[in-house]
Amino acid sequence: MSLAASDFEFVRTLVKQKAAIALENGKEYLVESRLTPLLKETGIATISELIQNIKDKKNAQLVDKVVDVMTTNETFFFRDINPFEALKKTVIPNLLAKRGPSEPIRIWCAASSTGQEPYTIAMTIAANFDAQKHRFSIAASDISPTVLAKAKSGTYSQIEVNRGLPAPLLVKYFTKQGTDWQIKDDIKKMVTYSLINLSLPLPSMQPLDIVFIRNVLIYFDLDTKKQILGGIRKLLKPDGYLFLGGSESTLNIDENFERQSSENSTYYTLKK
Repeated sequence: MSLAASDFEFVRTLVKQKAAIALENGKEYLVESRLTPLLKETGIATISELIQNIKDKKNAQLVDKVVDVMTTNETFFFRDINPFEALKKTVIPNLLAKRGPSEPIRIWCAASSTGQEPYTIAMTIAANFDAQKHRFSIAASDISPTVLAKAKSGTYSQIEVNRGLPAPLLVKYFTKQGTDWQIKDDIKKMVTYSLINLSLPLPSMQPLDIVFIRNVLIYFDLDTKKQILGGIRKLLKPDGYLFLGGSESTLNIDENFERQSSENSTYYTLKK
């Protein structure tokens, strides 16, 4: 049975209120496919009944579950490889040259999903800057408790490690556990995870050297994008770096950033 228009509108409004995610018209199929597994989990017969339970406030956890499943969590290791080449060959060397020998370098990986991106950053650092690895602090965040739990576990299926992870790094930084792969503790300990809703004012953090917030701004409306980039601008050091997704830009959103490029990758710095 197709999703009722009123049910789609309710979910669209709910997700917008709770996570600032903008669901466009025509995404009924997406809502239906994401909510259907919740029926089995909750024992509720239909999506309309599930939504009515939310309206009647019969189950306070249902709201969080709906928002959780409606967030997009597509990710894989070394996604769009070029940003990590720029990190390795340009960004980190520039920062190391500017910072004192004991000054920490802080990285925030927002919308980190199941952890492949922050662990990719950690492996890039460990493989290329091992002697100074202790100087790097990687904070990762997401709105979904479900994906954060997986990220913290550091356990990935064969299919997941096959997506983008070079074989030498798999052998070096993972151990086989049954049919899965477990990331080694020295990489795992480089990353800390927390729950952050990007649509709300960003929490206080130590000044940041690098921010990765890739492939998530596309899901927000213009006002929310402005709010997020404005918050990042306040957290980023004057000579820090911002990485967005390949189809994302600060253009016409926040004019305080300027575009830079190296290693076929685009990133942003604050205007002087």
